[in-house]
Parts: sequence; structure tokens; C-alpha cells
Amino acid sequence: MRVWILAVSVLGILASADHATAGPSMTTRAASVAADPDPAASTEEATQATEDRIGLDKQKRRDVQRRLTRLGFDVKASGRFDEKTRAVILRWQAARDYPATGFLNTPQHQALLTESASTAQASISERPAAVSERTTRRRSARHHRGGGGGPIAAIGGVVGGVVGGVFGRR
Repeated sequence: MRVWILAVSVLGILASADHATAGPSMTTRAASVAADPDPAASTEEATQATEDRIGLDKQKRRDVQRRLTRLGFDVKASGRFDEKTRAVILRWQAARDYPATGFLNTPQHQALLTESASTAQASISERPAAVSERTTRRRSARHHRGGGGGPIAAIGGVVGGVVGGVFGRR
């Protein structure tokens, strides 16, 4: 009887697990990088003046930094384009065959917005659109503080209880 309960519990856990969204994205990097729609982005050299024309306030600068991080160019989203951010922008430009200056121009900024949106969409295409980034951060913070535990903790608790009941002391 105990073995039967264990088998039914394991089957229930496996049936309720969300395997479709588990694991890393299987999209290759080459497939996720959008083709450059504007040839001017790859030939026009960006300067402080071209970046100023974009009109990036602190919030938009944070957005640029977050998008670069999502693309694998890690940088702190401070809203300031300091030396570290300039170096990351320079690496992003070099990887995309843009003139590597560390500054953005309008076509490069648009290319970054398009690329990060398509890459993010490819990696989380199974995620419902109604879930906001803020909700995700709250859930993540709650999990890291030790609250909640999520489905893995629930599965572990169920399996542990069943196994403990099956093999426990009499």
C-alpha cells in the first residue's frame, strides 16, 4: 500500500510539473541576433553628441543597461554611463561590427532595443504576457529571503513525507 501511495504521489508530481518552461533557452545566439535593419548603424560613428540627441534620461539609461545585461554584457543598472558602462557598450558595438566608440547613436540605440526585445522574447516565449518584470522581481526576492519556497520545495516536502512514511520507524 505504501509503495502504491509513493507511486501515485510521484506520478502526480510529474504530471503537474511545468516542463514546457523549464530549463535554458534552446535558441542559438546567432538565431537570436536580429539582422541590422539600418546600414547607418554600422557605419555612422557614435559620439557624445549623437548620444545626447537620443535624449536618454536616468530611467532610459537604466533600460539600456538592463538590455545589455540580458544580452550577456553584464553591467550594473545605475542609470549613469560610467567607465564600466562605456566599456560594455564598446564591447557590444564591437560584437555587432559597429564602430566601437562606447557611445550610442540613434540607429544603434534602436538596434539594441530591437535585439534585446527579440532575444528576450525568444528566451521567454512560454511566459504569459501578463506577468510583469516587477512581479518576477518580487517572487525572486521572496524566494531568496527564504519565504515561499516555490514548487520545488513543495515537491521535496511531499516526496520527503511519503518516503519518510514508507521507510520511517515503526
